[in-house]
Amino acid sequence: MTDSTYHIRLAGEIARHIDQLAGHLAQAQPTEAAQIIGAVLDPDDGVLARITTLVATASHYAKDHTENRVFPPGVWLALGRAANELHDVGLDLDEHADTFRQLARRTADGSTASPPKPATGPPPGRGR
Repeated sequence: MTDSTYHIRLAGEIARHIDQLAGHLAQAQPTEAAQIIGAVLDPDDGVLARITTLVATASHYAKDHTENRVFPPGVWLALGRAANELHDVGLDLDEHADTFRQLARRTADGSTASPPKPATGPPPGRGR
């Protein structure tokens, strides 16, 4: 039999990793940020898709246990609404998946130059 606290620890660890990822994203360069956001929003393997699946699974579980009177019907309905809303958000963001892929590829393949740096010192021909 599996240690029942393992799953709770796993959920906590995943939450900590998501917090770490958010911290990295906040400090990332634009290309790296586009890569992170693209990975998070990937419609098949991204974090949002996996969280949506987890909430939908929780909704199905709550439905089954609502029928047995373990959970009140409001829990099942709330989880179902949350899963539907997350799914809809994912669909809205899917429109922008190509944008993140293009941004991530730009500096990864070196096709976009970095912006010019401001000149320092006196303008040419004006020095003494």
